[in-house]
Amino acid sequence: MFYILSMILSGLFVGAFARLFYPGVVPMGIGYTIVLGIGGSLLAGLAASLRDGSPWRDGFSRAGCIASVLGAMLLIFIGRHFAG
Repeated sequence: MFYILSMILSGLFVGAFARLFYPGVVPMGIGYTIVLGIGGSLLAGLAASLRDGSPWRDGFSRAGCIASVLGAMLLIFIGRHFAG
């Protein structure tokens, strides 16, 4: 239960920072912001896993947070430029 709550809360913060740092207006509600943040975190975790060849690790790191925000910004870019 705590894991799901922490995922939602971290998704909110990651998504909010991604929207803040992305140039231009990103119109979306709080639900989409949370999903964007969770997706960015998963994308960054997958990229790190593929790079290292190791399974995903639990834990908190500043580099992981920055990578999660960059992953969420990439999802914003893909959504704005390649999706309908």
